[in-house]
Amino acid sequence: MSNPPAITSSKSKAASAQPSESSSSKRKRGVFQRELQHMMYGFGDDPNPLPESVALMDDIVVEYITELVYKAQDIGSQRGKVSVEDFLYLIRKDVPELWKYWLLELMMDLMKLFLRLFVSGGAMSVLILGINQI
Repeated sequence: MSNPPAITSSKSKAASAQPSESSSSKRKRGVFQRELQHMMYGFGDDPNPLPESVALMDDIVVEYITELVYKAQDIGSQRGKVSVEDFLYLIRKDVPELWKYWLLELMMDLMKLFLRLFVSGGAMSVLILGINQI
């Protein structure tokens, strides 16, 4: 009869390592709903998808992000902090996700370059030279 308390204590240890269902149900619902509606439409769904479909997609996205962050936290706990490299390590075998990351990284670098050129006045000279050559 003393065996069940030992089982419940091991279950409580396992539950403390991952978020419980009650804590995930306390989260704010519909965080990404507007963005997901646009994405769903972009991938061929109705312009106004059913709220249940959007809510389901929202739950899936939040669950994926949460799992990814917990895994990155486990990897980063060895160094004491979570970094971008931890996430890259997690998606290293997911080639489409990795390509999206590198593409976004490239676009951010280009935007920084163009912003620097625009602020320094270099963009105006580039635009003027470009117009003169037309």
